[in-house]
Amino acid sequence: MTNPNKDVISVLNDLIEFSKDGEKGFKTSADDAKSAELKTYFLQRSGECASAAAELQQHVRTLGGDPETSTSVSGDLHRAWVNLKTLLTSKDDKAVLEEVERGEDHALKAYKEALEKLSRLNMMPGSAVYATVERQYHGVQRNHDQVKAMRNAARASA
Repeated sequence: MTNPNKDVISVLNDLIEFSKDGEKGFKTSADDAKSAELKTYFLQRSGECASAAAELQQHVRTLGGDPETSTSVSGDLHRAWVNLKTLLTSKDDKAVLEEVERGEDHALKAYKEALEKLSRLNMMPGSAVYATVERQYHGVQRNHDQVKAMRNAARASA
């Protein structure tokens, strides 16, 4: 028997991978950051990404699917690139913020596409799944804007 929710589960599993990528990416950024304030911010964001993934995993279970538990290949490749890049350049906070902003750009795009896909799959904005994804999207947007502001401040002081 096939699961009638398989397309919705697929969308959610993609977002789980992005959330897991964010969790690892923010943890790595916290390790690389010089500023105690940035380290704290990145660790907080890492925890928020872990919570977002857990919330999405619960929706997948509720829909009768098997939730994703790992990061994406593209996220793993991005982290490898960031690690190589930081070996070759300075690990100043501006450089770390630039990489974090790049990751947040990808997360923002993924959430926007997920909302569009859910709409095409007739997931209504009033549904629990759509409401969760939409709330998380707004959180990603806020975080993106905060990171961009911090990056701009770091550029201005450099």
